[in-house]
Parts: sequence; structure tokens; C-alpha cells
Amino acid sequence: MTLHNDLILRFAEPSDCGVLFELIQGLAEYEKLSHAVTGDALALQEHLFGSRRYAEAILAEYAGQAVGFALFLHNYSTFLTKPGIYLEDLFVLPKYRRKGIGKAMLTKLAQIAVERNCGRLEWSVLDWNESAQEFYRNMGASILDDWRICRVTGETMMQLANNERT
Repeated sequence: MTLHNDLILRFAEPSDCGVLFELIQGLAEYEKLSHAVTGDALALQEHLFGSRRYAEAILAEYAGQAVGFALFLHNYSTFLTKPGIYLEDLFVLPKYRRKGIGKAMLTKLAQIAVERNCGRLEWSVLDWNESAQEFYRNMGASILDDWRICRVTGETMMQLANNERT
């Protein structure tokens, strides 16, 4: 690990939403999904800091510059009857990778999960992202082959909500 005292991990604050959204756009570009970004920094701020908070974020600053983030939320395990933490996104700017920043953020999230008496910390990884899969395995994560993500969005979600799906 090549980290020095130059790394700061902290909970994001409302004034961070602009830079946090820029990092989200960087993640989308890396995943070749820039076209899928339809939100904005104001919506992000409302969802992170509004009257109903939907998620939390950790910001990684290296040598005074925002270089990564972890956005997460609570889920729940009915089998464990405990809350869990679901990591929606973890991203480090390419220039700052291999410095231990991703590991430090995962470690911080595990510490938060332990402090909050969570039963698990989990996330998804793209099937083509083999370097991320190797990184996660090296951190002790199991990649579950027998589970698939199900998703309903947009018009299909509206149809389901209106009981229009057969």
C-alpha cells in the first residue's frame, strides 16, 4: 500500500455534491455508460441530505483533491434479521488507482457495518470487470454465481405499478 497521510476518507457533506456528481460521471465514463446518467448534482444533494435520506456517501480526498467515492445505503436481511449495507458504487479516478484508496474505502465501509451491527456488506460487480473482481476477491469478498440482479425501470416500472403487466 502506498498510502501516506495524504488520504482523507470522510462522509460527504452537502457542499460536496458537485464534485461527487463529477466523480459519478467519471464512473459512468469508465463503465461506458455515460448515456445512462440522467440525474444531476441537485437531485443527488436532495437524496443524500434532504428530509428523507436515501443514501450516504464517503468521499476520498488524496493530497487535497477528491479522487473517489463510495455511495451506499442500508438494506435488510430477513434471514439474519439484521440491517446490511449495500454498496451502490465505489470509484477511484484511474490516475489514483493502485494506491490503496479503494481498499481503504472498503475497509471504512466494513467498519461502518460493524459499528451499525449490520449482518453483511454487499455490492455488485460488472461481469466484464475482471480487475475489480480480482480486487474484491483479494479483499475477502465472495462473488455469488447463483444470484442474479432483477431490475424494473422506466415505462416497465410504471406498467407494473399500474398492474398493467401480464
